[in-house]
Amino acid sequence: MLRLVDPSRTIQLPNGETEPRTLITYVRYPALGAAGLTDLPNAPAARSDGPFPLVVFGHGFALTPASYARILQSWARAGYVVAAPAFPLENAEAPGGPDESDLTNQPADMRFVISRMVAAGGAGSGPLAGLVDSTRIAVAGHSDGGDTALAVAYNRSFRDSRVGAVIVLSGAEMPGVGGFTFPRGSPPLLATQGTADTVNPPSATNAFFDVAQRPKYLLTLLGAEHLPPYSDQQPQLAIVERVTLAFLDGYLKHRPSAPRRLVSLGKVPGTATMIAEP
Repeated sequence: MLRLVDPSRTIQLPNGETEPRTLITYVRYPALGAAGLTDLPNAPAARSDGPFPLVVFGHGFALTPASYARILQSWARAGYVVAAPAFPLENAEAPGGPDESDLTNQPADMRFVISRMVAAGGAGSGPLAGLVDSTRIAVAGHSDGGDTALAVAYNRSFRDSRVGAVIVLSGAEMPGVGGFTFPRGSPPLLATQGTADTVNPPSATNAFFDVAQRPKYLLTLLGAEHLPPYSDQQPQLAIVERVTLAFLDGYLKHRPSAPRRLVSLGKVPGTATMIAEP
């Protein structure tokens, strides 16, 4: 866990006081030894196999990164450094309760985490030294965290040119900021969406997926709701794990066969369908 403090920005506490914007960030990385299904704090890093691609993940409103432990662990086991910040005012444990009006500040949070992770990976010493590949970076997120990732990848005001791939889990374009563009050469996109999601319905995903440039992929989870397929619902969660990993392997690790595997993994009769426009 890292405590990342951005002194250039502040949050206002319920008592009216302000403090620097702080992001408690949970970091997973490939470690030595046999892969397990649980986190091992301070495990020795597989440093000789690095540096590894970086994935920065944003959680949904009134949630925490812990809600997504299974999928974040799967990415780390597969050879990615995964950084999941708790957004200061939208997380479930925010002072005074979660405040969704802070959403427009989260793209800058995600960019800040990218910068701090890249700096830590390039440092001469420290727990992340040599682990982060600054040329292979993805952003991902669920719900409001997906909105955040979408903005960092494609919004005129928030676009971060370091981003090379984007995963949006039941997200939407961020309201009130405008400026979403998908010019040629935009990062590849993988969107996922449950057909029974009443928080961000399928129309929210279709709105940005339809105008995105290739390569783009849409995984539809039949009958799935908003959070369960990304936290604990099976077999949906396992499908999302396999599809997201194939996407990351294809567009961050540049494995040519991975996008083809992604398509076959996303077609599960009665459970999931896949639209692929490579």
